Amino acid sequence: MKVKDYNFPDELYYDGNHFWARVEGDVVVMGTTDLTQSMAGEITFVDVPEEGDDVTQGKPFGSIESGKWVGRVYAPVSGEIAEGNEDLEDEPELINQDCYGKGWICKITPSNLDGDLKKLMQGDAYQDWVEKEIAKTALESK
Repeated sequence: MKVKDYNFPDELYYDGNHFWARVEGDVVVMGTTDLTQSMAGEITFVDVPEEGDDVTQGKPFGSIESGKWVGRVYAPVSGEIAEGNEDLEDEPELINQDCYGKGWICKITPSNLDGDLKKLMQGDAYQDWVEKEIAKTALESK
């Protein structure tokens, strides 16, 4: 789906912290949305999580930095880090270039996938939510 100038693939799940989740077999790949990377500007640093770290849905576990912004990374699902995207250590700008592809942040082996997915948004629910977020951001920048 396209909302304003931002792209949000329909097959992904989204949380209220501007992160996405994609189920791939027995892991969940996650990253930040097009809206977030655009608002942040050029990403200069990503705190890539370590394999084996535990994460909890909705709780921060890392950070992303740009020249004008530092943001927390929140887990869209609970579980254990299966893999961090080590390419981001040398090329954090991959998030700006391809936030839904090469710019993924980590893969999580979920501990309660069905329950966690029910708490995320897709389709019309996410479109309504993100339209309000974009409008709120526009008001705050005035």
